[in-house]
Amino acid sequence: MRLSGPSLALAFSFLLFIAGLQSAQANDSAAELSVGGLNFTKSDDISMESEELTITPDLVTVRYTFRNNAANPVNLTVAFPLPDLDLAEAATYAIPTNDPVNFVGFETKVDGKPVKLNIVQRAVLGTKDIGATLRGLGVPLLPVGAQQMKLTELPQPARDKLIDEGLLTQAGTNDKGQPLFEPTWTVKTSAVRQQAFAPNRLVTVEHRYRPSVGLSQDTVLRKGLRQNKGMERELERYRNEYCIQPAFLDALDKLGGGTEANTRKVQERRIAYRLKTGANWAGPIKDFRLVVDRQKAERLVSFCAPNMKPISPTAIEATAKDFTPDKDLKILIVGRF
Repeated sequence: MRLSGPSLALAFSFLLFIAGLQSAQANDSAAELSVGGLNFTKSDDISMESEELTITPDLVTVRYTFRNNAANPVNLTVAFPLPDLDLAEAATYAIPTNDPVNFVGFETKVDGKPVKLNIVQRAVLGTKDIGATLRGLGVPLLPVGAQQMKLTELPQPARDKLIDEGLLTQAGTNDKGQPLFEPTWTVKTSAVRQQAFAPNRLVTVEHRYRPSVGLSQDTVLRKGLRQNKGMERELERYRNEYCIQPAFLDALDKLGGGTEANTRKVQERRIAYRLKTGANWAGPIKDFRLVVDRQKAERLVSFCAPNMKPISPTAIEATAKDFTPDKDLKILIVGRF
């Protein structure tokens, strides 16, 4: 059975009121980065027997069980792609760690044992690989955390070379009137390893990492904002991406009130997972299970998934048999954080 269209778009909005949680003061917003989707070189011999995916705002864990249906061993290159980072948009990203290479803290176990990963990272401008140029100038491919200072401390000749090659662009000035610069390249990262599948034997692969959580200090779904006709297109996008139902909006109105100003400090968090990239194994996912835990019962959550039910005061389970996902997963959590 292939679940798609209306079957996949069944929504569950877990509705409880919120009270007394600490609120943030800023009005900025950060975008979530979609992570997920195990990729490996195509093989008609390897089937995915099960996938168990658990998502919280702090941690994503996924457990796959594979079977080699062939009479001989199969060796595959397995890759888990991390999100591409366009550094021209870096100010809007929610990057969960300060590690410039493994920036989501990605870990893997095979049959319960940790495995060493080869983190492959490239820097490109358009279709051109510019990693060698950056390394030659002592510039990190992904300048986050302490690595950001290396851009600030570049000697003038190195900075001029990067500007001439279109790798740096001026981005305003500081409080002293001195020009500031930001990188223009895109960073591509994957966690890669070799995986051996013995004949007619189950292999369990587990991943865990910190999600990139998009955040906004308000939500367009609040009654005081969504009644604005200028918000109609954005509201429709939310309905489609997160399967927002009337009951969710009713609960949000009680939580957030009806004023245009966000006086009750309601915020939103967004989590994305690349679910539909599983086209390289033999057949659909035989058993699929998703658990989304919003961590506090007072928060509201909505997303699109099949066969959903609550399994705890804060967690929702979705399950499917012979599952071939045809859209990626997007989760919306609304409340005070």
